[in-house]
Amino acid sequence: MAKKLNYLGILQRKGLLSTSQIAEAQEMAKSTDIHVREAIVRLGYAGSEDVTKAVAEEYGREYIDLTGVVIPPAIVELVPESVARENSILPYQNDGETLRVIMSDPNDIETLDKLRFILNRPIEPILASKELIQEAVNRHYTQNIGESADSLIQEMTDTQIDFTETASLGNNISSVADSDAPIVRLSNLIIEEAVQLRASDIHIEPFEDRVRVRYRIDGILVERDTIPKRLQGSVLSRFKILARLDIAERRRTQDGRIKLSILEKELDLRVSVVPTNHGQSIVMRILDKDNIRVSLQQLGFAESDFKKFGSLIRRPNGIILVTGPTGSGKTTSLYAALNDLNTPTRKIITAEDPVEYYLPGINQVEIKHSIGLDFARVIRAMLRQAPNIILVGEMRDLETAQMGIQASLTGHLVFSTLHTNDAPGAITRLVDMGVPPYLVSSSVIGIMAQRLVRTICTKCKKPYVPSELELREAGISVEQANKATFMKGRGCGNCNKSGFRGRMAIFELMMMTPKIREMTFKQASTVEIRKAAKAEGMSTLYADGIRKVLRGLTTIEEVMRVAREAEE
Repeated sequence: MAKKLNYLGILQRKGLLSTSQIAEAQEMAKSTDIHVREAIVRLGYAGSEDVTKAVAEEYGREYIDLTGVVIPPAIVELVPESVARENSILPYQNDGETLRVIMSDPNDIETLDKLRFILNRPIEPILASKELIQEAVNRHYTQNIGESADSLIQEMTDTQIDFTETASLGNNISSVADSDAPIVRLSNLIIEEAVQLRASDIHIEPFEDRVRVRYRIDGILVERDTIPKRLQGSVLSRFKILARLDIAERRRTQDGRIKLSILEKELDLRVSVVPTNHGQSIVMRILDKDNIRVSLQQLGFAESDFKKFGSLIRRPNGIILVTGPTGSGKTTSLYAALNDLNTPTRKIITAEDPVEYYLPGINQVEIKHSIGLDFARVIRAMLRQAPNIILVGEMRDLETAQMGIQASLTGHLVFSTLHTNDAPGAITRLVDMGVPPYLVSSSVIGIMAQRLVRTICTKCKKPYVPSELELREAGISVEQANKATFMKGRGCGNCNKSGFRGRMAIFELMMMTPKIREMTFKQASTVEIRKAAKAEGMSTLYADGIRKVLRGLTTIEEVMRVAREAEE
């Protein structure tokens, strides 16, 4: 009789885990005091759903995909919201005497006993991933109690509550901090909804007759709620109090941070306040630590670029530049490289403005211009700390660039970012800053440009056949089209009807070959360097995007929206 496999064996059998990956996950679980299942997901070796399915198979339990599932209110009401949220469970079906409950861990005997005691009936567990359970709990209990940002705004509008007192409370935090106050509930719900929808930013923008709330989801701004104009002062004051900013200051720009725990996630929000002609506009950047726990394999490199980048980051010295506009994933790529290099035998120091995410085992220094702690000064001090690897947040000026180059020439591997449209443009940008061409050619070893494209929702994707005009405009040959399966998302609950869920990077990796070094030294134009790099095997941003279209990961329109401009 064959030995029954546990969930690790099942994942291995499915080809999702190797023996070395299991050992790494077990080591991580031991050192960080988390479950091995969670370590596997954090390391990115298998998705939460795959792990839960394997656990369900091990224990002979039913697995349910909660996407789009609607549970009748009569069933939801059987378990109090506080119990459901605290234990990440959801009542599903009432089979006579037995209540079927969705949970992520069939071994959670304590929760099962608690439910049996509270409800006084037998409980049968069925399994789903923790993330999907939390989404479903938010969906069902919010519906149940009628509490959402939309409904709360409507309630405030209907009841015409007077908030003038709240607006004039000054710095009396305790008077606005009552968790039952409508403004506090509204502010919390705006942040909760943004996290639930996987937003990266929350924009609260005042206009003449209303206050608009927008979330940036997968790089695209989506309008959600309109707050009545009379609530503007109260809502802005609430967010400024959370960010520990001066609520009496309305004329200057302000920056702050909010740290809070929402939906079992520790979040950091970077807050920017700018005065406009209709009041103060607030943008909150949501920094989720889970988003940077990615390995190099997960970034989405083509196989040839992955090998090139892997060899590049293991060079003993030189400068590696990552370029692209704000919000193109440069920080994520650099952190993935640092995580890959972060071993007890290497000393890594970063200089960042500001430090967005904290990385264990890496020395991170925050730039503070107010006290003269700028990039150049920090780099100078860093070199006295005898590091192997240095990350400079951004090469903004000549002094910073020169210090980075000096570090690379004295035996350090330096990572940094630049704001240019493509990889060859970074060389011209450094020379324009005032760095001598001979220093650029001798210190830079590789430049990577990147953008983020939205990926097609896996729940509603379906094949489609693009027209001849689409193929011609995209530069896709008939041979390529015949071998590819083009996909599009229909739009479903999982992707908020957009057809896209999540993003992936497209890359343009230019190695500093002898030919490119010579052209840099002779101050060749960006166009000439680009032609030479393509002749030597560089795959452009657009070409990498089209490769991902042919694999059914994204769409032609999406790649053209993001990368076509950089190409022409």
